[in-house]
Amino acid sequence: MEPISFPSQELVNWYEDHKRDLPWRATRDPYAIWISEIMLQQTRVDTVIPYYQRWMEAFPDVKSLAEADQQKVLKVWEGLGYYSRARNAHQAAQSIVSEYGGTFPDKPDQIAKLRGIGPYTTAAISSIAFDQDLAVVDGNVIRVLSRYFHIEEDIRRPKVVKEIQHLADSILLKGDSGRFNQAMMELGATVCKPKQPLCLECPISSHCLAFREASVERLPYKSPAKKIPHHTISVGIILNEKGNILIAQRPEKAMLGGLWEFPGGKVETGEKPEEALVRELREEIGVDVEIVEFFHSLDHTYSHFKITLMAWIVKIVEGEPKPNSAQGIRWVNPAELVDYPFPKANRQLTLLLMERF
Repeated sequence: MEPISFPSQELVNWYEDHKRDLPWRATRDPYAIWISEIMLQQTRVDTVIPYYQRWMEAFPDVKSLAEADQQKVLKVWEGLGYYSRARNAHQAAQSIVSEYGGTFPDKPDQIAKLRGIGPYTTAAISSIAFDQDLAVVDGNVIRVLSRYFHIEEDIRRPKVVKEIQHLADSILLKGDSGRFNQAMMELGATVCKPKQPLCLECPISSHCLAFREASVERLPYKSPAKKIPHHTISVGIILNEKGNILIAQRPEKAMLGGLWEFPGGKVETGEKPEEALVRELREEIGVDVEIVEFFHSLDHTYSHFKITLMAWIVKIVEGEPKPNSAQGIRWVNPAELVDYPFPKANRQLTLLLMERF
């Protein structure tokens, strides 16, 4: 798959005239660029901006992040989702301090070894911060090149992504890779959009094969995704005689590791939600409970599955809570729930509890 021709310099010129004013574009600090890139994975720019600003206020450099308590890191990240990104960034910062004296490494092979940093992020940091000639390939770049070169193969296939990476490498504007990479991503984000692309405003549409052949709307081709499974989750709002609520911390290596939640678990096939709750609380924290009343139900979607979260207010009738499967448990006053990092669905429950209690 060899490129016809690509107006790389024209694209960079367009970028300089049309780029959005984003906070991470005002710096060449590799730390700031790194944080912006990991936040932008799977997340819209408008959503990221306030989180990025809050993060940089809390952790303005690698050293401050490395020295921070993980709970504070998760709390600052709270609501942005994909929490492994925050945990990985925290551990990577500690590696930078221990291995490089707190100075962000400038060699791509060193950057690539940091926890949570893959080929795309390595190329982004290396090109934007250090002028290394590496081409980035993300969803925006895949879309632009699939249309420009009329690639009809399934972009879910690793072979196709590898071919697109080869294309990106071949058209990279050497010596100006940082601006070129940002121009490609900006074009995909603001003009060559997934739906209703603005082809008449595109600086490279006159050379775009998909535009010439009126096939822009059907490219890139992506085979249908597998059906997302749905789970019902039952959790207990356990109150003691002092009015405190029991919360449990998820295991470090589990999904949403380190975050807090209300104890409970998945409803198995053939189980009623209330039965699952009683069973889960016995297994998870070693107590038998009596259900007092239904509290709330809500739906939430993760990247690979959906849940209906059902919550009941319960009281312990036998046993002393202990963290059988949780990393830890804690009794907290309802007003203190805001101080702990919770997954989004559980956070909605905490807000309702703080209103009620």
